[in-house]
Amino acid sequence: MNVPELFQFQFSHYNEKARWALDHKHVPHRRHSYLPGPHVLPIMRLSGQKSVPVMRAGNEVLCGSGRIIEFLEGHAPQPALYPADATQRQEALDVAQWFDEHVGPQIRRAFFYEVLPDGAYLSRLFTNGQTPLVRSLYRAAFPGIRFVMRRDMRIDEPGAVEGRARTAEALDFVAKRAGPDGYLVGTHFSVADLTAAALLSPTVLPPEFPIVVPEPRPNSLRNWVARWADHPGTAWVRSMYQRHRGSSAEVVS
Repeated sequence: MNVPELFQFQFSHYNEKARWALDHKHVPHRRHSYLPGPHVLPIMRLSGQKSVPVMRAGNEVLCGSGRIIEFLEGHAPQPALYPADATQRQEALDVAQWFDEHVGPQIRRAFFYEVLPDGAYLSRLFTNGQTPLVRSLYRAAFPGIRFVMRRDMRIDEPGAVEGRARTAEALDFVAKRAGPDGYLVGTHFSVADLTAAALLSPTVLPPEFPIVVPEPRPNSLRNWVARWADHPGTAWVRSMYQRHRGSSAEVVS
């Protein structure tokens, strides 16, 4: 397999899911990080749609973290994320699909409802690693970007209420579902665990999360994380990150 290229946002739970899969499988890859908003045109040219993550592997362009993991399972099968047993494999894929379709978008709505008002901090978070000029220009443009984010993700009070309820439901699910070994399906780390932990990572922002979350954090972000701190589901997320996040397989030119 040629060295794949991952086109991503640095701070995004779906992009974290794709990164984690590549790192877990020790697949050397290059990363191209975009800023929310300015990413639209280059990603549209690449994939025909505006969402990331997108991975290019040779002549194939793969859109979405689930499709990326499916491709990796076929081309870098070890360590496996799909259980060998057919019944458990389908069970793990069903759990991953539920998190992808019903949990991830709702957590995102609730999270950004809390922290979007802190525009200076969010622009700093999104532009981590960029030049001072890029950071300054992005900060100036952020009010318009924030407006588009609110519109596209339907970030409002009713959405936040719904998002918090779904986040609590998902944390309840992993706390109750985890078996004696801590895994959601079977006795080994699988796509179910990776997907759930990555998409729930905004409730914890664990130390192993590979993107720097700048300090000092605003009250909105501290309050958001504190809201979930005592839930047993966040203890599960922390455990998955401690046990399985591992080191980066990114090829740095």
